[in-house]
Amino acid sequence: MASLRVLSRRYFTVNVKNKAISGVTLTLLQEEGFSRTFNINHQKVCARPQKLRFFHSCCADRGLFGGGGGSSQQQTLEDIAKGIRDREYKRIVVMAGAGISTPSGIPDFRSPGSGLYDNLQQYNLPYAEAIFEINYFHHNPKPFFALAKELYPGNYQPNLTHYFIRLLHDKGQLLRMYTQNIDGLERMAGIPPKMLVEAHGTFATATCTVCRRDYKGEELRNDIMAGTVPNCPHCKGVIKPDIVFFGEELPQHFFLYLTDFPIADLVIVMGTSLEVEPFASLAGAVRGSVSRLLINRDLVGPFAWGSPRHNDVAELGDVVSGVRRLAEALGWMPELEALMSADAKKASEMREE
Repeated sequence: MASLRVLSRRYFTVNVKNKAISGVTLTLLQEEGFSRTFNINHQKVCARPQKLRFFHSCCADRGLFGGGGGSSQQQTLEDIAKGIRDREYKRIVVMAGAGISTPSGIPDFRSPGSGLYDNLQQYNLPYAEAIFEINYFHHNPKPFFALAKELYPGNYQPNLTHYFIRLLHDKGQLLRMYTQNIDGLERMAGIPPKMLVEAHGTFATATCTVCRRDYKGEELRNDIMAGTVPNCPHCKGVIKPDIVFFGEELPQHFFLYLTDFPIADLVIVMGTSLEVEPFASLAGAVRGSVSRLLINRDLVGPFAWGSPRHNDVAELGDVVSGVRRLAEALGWMPELEALMSADAKKASEMREE
């Protein structure tokens, strides 16, 4: 039995019945106020945390998540590339957000003027976030399915960033990819589902909201593309893609971070604002000796407000350009271009058939 603690004005513990994390104590440290509840495996944590830092209590006592290195020389992108190329990094964790998918044409949620949240007025929502709130979905599922038609896998294609992560997997150096995205582009790029933690869920599977029957995402495609709400043929309940809505528990797979992050030897964070919890706190859930590479438009999370580490590297600017610079430093661009070309050819042949 694992336990979860939230440190605020007083301590309390919530038991988490999850075999994958048995025997591990997860501690949450409140840093700034409360804003929203979240669920851990049906156990509701009423701390309403907005900005929380995850860390293992057994490691925190040893200071393993503190600033690392002190007087050590600051690492560079070339140092990271050398470590990957020389296979010093064999267990790489990638954390990614909407910024890796916007180059594929998918709008993000929060960009002023162009984000999805700013373009939802047509659905007459009480407020933008309601489209992803489970209670509103039960009241009116039509706005979500209208948005799902726009976001549904197959409408967009993976870009160089997705294929770079695929290449990490092909070379046996990807431990896991943690993604906030629900667009399925990671799967389309050939990253196996077992290597993915889709923290906010997936369109690949679906569940009836009434009888709880399981469905494959493809079984919903015709209804969604026709602009209709998919209903269960057995009970007539609404079939909902397994996207994590506000008010729902996290996917069980998310808890792999309890075993992945303690053994990771490199963390690459790309295309995310690191504002949504509990995903955002994972960037701090590694030992202080572990290198972290941020490829992003801006400094975010611990790269912006944490204690500086000599082994943190920030490559700021356009995400695809940053990944390209890393691939060039690795000497991987010919392989990457060949991989993308081969997949593009397969996709073209499939469309012709």
